Amino acid sequence: MSEMDPHIHVEQRVTHAGHDVRNLLASTFGLAADAPAVVTTGCGRQVPYAMTSPRPESVTCLACRDHAHREHLRFADQVEQLGRMPGSVISDDQATLAAERHRDLAQRFRSR
Repeated sequence: MSEMDPHIHVEQRVTHAGHDVRNLLASTFGLAADAPAVVTTGCGRQVPYAMTSPRPESVTCLACRDHAHREHLRFADQVEQLGRMPGSVISDDQATLAAERHRDLAQRFRSR
């Protein structure tokens, strides 16, 4: 982290990052976690949290964009499978909508 890196990255666990997850945890447990000072990115670097973004339009590191593309596609497949499982807590329709959202995000990370 000593060298100057002008790029904006994504967190390594891009599908678990961002305000949506923090809001869910805060509403579930009544606690709001602080954002970490330094995170591992999709390209394997350690960078300040402030140099990351879950928004495809903001990410300038190509390796991170590729990582986010793959992770969102993988997560979309997992969500669809969850929706089809008997006794799932989410309906098939909900799973399909969530999967579409992640596939859209994956496409937005891919095109640049």
